Amino acid sequence: MKILTPALAAATALVAPTLADARQITFETTIKSYGGDGAYVVLYVVDSAGAYQGTLWMAGGKAKYYRHLSDWQRASGGSIAEVDGITGASVGAGRTLTITLDLADTLIDGGFDVRVDTAVEDMRDNPSDVVAPLTTAGNGKPVAGRGYVESFTYSF
Repeated sequence: MKILTPALAAATALVAPTLADARQITFETTIKSYGGDGAYVVLYVVDSAGAYQGTLWMAGGKAKYYRHLSDWQRASGGSIAEVDGITGASVGAGRTLTITLDLADTLIDGGFDVRVDTAVEDMRDNPSDVVAPLTTAGNGKPVAGRGYVESFTYSF
């Protein structure tokens, strides 16, 4: 499990200034079993108009492959600074990526979505593999992905 410290999470500009304005959320992304290398996975937030708000986590350490996460790349401008300090290893087939962080309360039921892009070397890229509205009603409810993601869940 990855827990972002307030200093690291602040880099995303999505964390509330004080813990009273934030809620601890756990995001679980389970990858399907497939025959291939580990998946690059990025979780990021967009507003109701689809405008990029910030990156929550990047799984996969080689920046040269980030361009394959095309919706995130387009939205964020592909800036390495966006993921500096919030990266981890790629996610193997059949495994689950679990991250926990403090997210600003205003993002819940505020018209924001979490998006998950996935890519695997020498295999297909999956922009917006998952699009999940950040709502109280969605708390704990799994969302199926369109590509490598078997299920995605957030809970608070």
